[in-house]
Amino acid sequence: MINRFFYQSSISDFLSSSVDIIFGQMSRADEMDTAATQKYAWEQEISIMKKVLVPFKNEEAWILFEYSIPRLGKRVDVVVLLRERIFVIEFKAGETDFLHQDVDQVMDYVLDLKNFHQGSNDRRIVPILVATESNQHSTVCQLSHYDDGVYEPLLTDAFHLGEIMNLVLSDNIPTGSYKVALCDWARSRYSPTPTIIEAARSLYLNHSVKDITRHEAEGEQLERTTKYVQQVIHETKARGGKSICFVTGVPGAGKTLVGLNVAVQQESDEDLAVYLSGNGPLVAVLTEALTRDRQAQEKAKGNKITKKEAEREVKRFIQIIHRYRDNMLGKVKVVNGCLEIDPEKELKDHIAGYGEVENIAIFDEAQRSWDKEHIAGWLNRKKGFADFPMSEGEFLIWSLDQRKDWAVIVCLVGGGQEINTGEAGIGEWIRALNESFPDWQVYISSQLTAKEYAEGKVKELLDKKLNVTYSDNLHLAVSMRSFRAECLSNMVHYLLDGESGKAKEVYESIADRYPIVLTRDIEKAKEWLRSKARGNERYGMVVSSKAYRLKPLAIDVRCKPDTVHWFLDDINDVRSSLFLEDAASEFDIQGLELDWTCLVWDGDLRYNGTAWDYFEFNGGNKWNRINKEERKAYQINAYRVLLTRARQGMVICVPKGDDQDRTRLPQFYDGTYEYLKSIGLEEI
Repeated sequence: MINRFFYQSSISDFLSSSVDIIFGQMSRADEMDTAATQKYAWEQEISIMKKVLVPFKNEEAWILFEYSIPRLGKRVDVVVLLRERIFVIEFKAGETDFLHQDVDQVMDYVLDLKNFHQGSNDRRIVPILVATESNQHSTVCQLSHYDDGVYEPLLTDAFHLGEIMNLVLSDNIPTGSYKVALCDWARSRYSPTPTIIEAARSLYLNHSVKDITRHEAEGEQLERTTKYVQQVIHETKARGGKSICFVTGVPGAGKTLVGLNVAVQQESDEDLAVYLSGNGPLVAVLTEALTRDRQAQEKAKGNKITKKEAEREVKRFIQIIHRYRDNMLGKVKVVNGCLEIDPEKELKDHIAGYGEVENIAIFDEAQRSWDKEHIAGWLNRKKGFADFPMSEGEFLIWSLDQRKDWAVIVCLVGGGQEINTGEAGIGEWIRALNESFPDWQVYISSQLTAKEYAEGKVKELLDKKLNVTYSDNLHLAVSMRSFRAECLSNMVHYLLDGESGKAKEVYESIADRYPIVLTRDIEKAKEWLRSKARGNERYGMVVSSKAYRLKPLAIDVRCKPDTVHWFLDDINDVRSSLFLEDAASEFDIQGLELDWTCLVWDGDLRYNGTAWDYFEFNGGNKWNRINKEERKAYQINAYRVLLTRARQGMVICVPKGDDQDRTRLPQFYDGTYEYLKSIGLEEI
């Protein structure tokens, strides 16, 4: 089962338990199977804390090992809850020096607890760094000049840790009541302070980041869709109900922007929203771009702000969906095949009940949520959570349904973009609504009935549901990504469907505004990219994740790009897309964009003259044909993603192959090249 800590007990029980018993409990709770060196450190930490806490054995106090800060993906070595104080202790086993980055680490933990944890918001918090073999230790303690109840970091060796804690305890604290009793601290909710909420909203609303999106396209549709969703939120709150919106859009139309706008533009400071995505590269790039922007804003004002401080504000409203999901999983148990809240794991809020702090959750790329079999198997293997009874989509609806006041879910849906095994598609969300949440009001894009979504069965799935509203306002029809070619997504659709005549017709209508050229020479392709980009425009190479035989072209798909540097850094950094050394796959680039791209087309998807053939390289000496329809769909969708990443134009490079290399024979590539040429793409 998923817990927020590996071990928790009263100090008296901790002192009476053996090191082996405590270590065993921590090991069983460790779903990540931590390295042996860390587990050795646990034994040291347990032994040290046993000596330090003896004087407090008769007090009401508690200790936790490996406590996970809710939804932020960080674990604290040791937390001691003693005399209304929170001691946050980071151990560096075997170290003699206090490194600057280690001091920053323990301070980051403390500030995250102060800003995001209800049981810590109003308490004194003490950061302590223990370099076990040091011969130095702090001799004074003092509160931070920010007057927020946080102490300046204290440094000590293992021997003087108890002395340091006593030094803090000798410092008088004001008497008063706290939101959460110390005995309930571990069950306390994720609950951002008003300060961090205000900072996050201000940051996004005033951002000047150019790397997130271009603004040459007409913004009217974005405003229209955002306002429609906000109206749904307003009406749902007024009636105290639950609603779900499905927003669709052509690739690059700005679904992510709609989600981010909704996440920060709420009328009331009490109505919180969070933007959630399972797309790690997208979250990383958005977070880094806004973090850099925040630092630049403050620098322009003559102020200093650390990167960690700026990043903390961003993470208030942009989060990885898995952490949100896992935080909810930490509250539940399975009883007779059904999920139930376990009140021993979470404090009930008087407004939200056992739901999360946000009334509104925006799920980007909702079509990529996992089906029941995939998530159940993964949770069992990785987290020790057996017999999980729901798909990921159903569980996320269930999570918002736990709120006792009102809730809105906004699903941002890309059509034909399922690219991973186990992705359930949008049909699973609708099935869950029909079977498990009949009272939820459904607002759905009128375009969700198209073939790309749930194999065109959405209307059939919703026919028996009464509380459904279809609206054109929930569809983004104009591509912001390819602002010179609003019809690009249609052309790609026809191209991949093998309808060359229709693809050619659409391309002819956009060729003067959105050039797509064809070559068999990778160096010519790179030269074309460099010649097209002006000013700060970005370009880069993209490939299928199954393009294993591009190594002779110096492209190895096993070498993953550092997506943050790939998307955001300039031409002086070899990790940048502009350096044209690292290529991004569909997994790296889905949801993101460049101005110009070079798609290098390998033998994994081949046109045979009448249809596509699908292949996967065995890693050694041959390509194996893909026969399963589901895997074929993933493969075609991968190229759909790759063909729709450029805002202004692209070059497609189809290698010539090599008669002497049976894994790269010319016939693997010639049919594809001729097919693309037949659509009217200019050869260079």
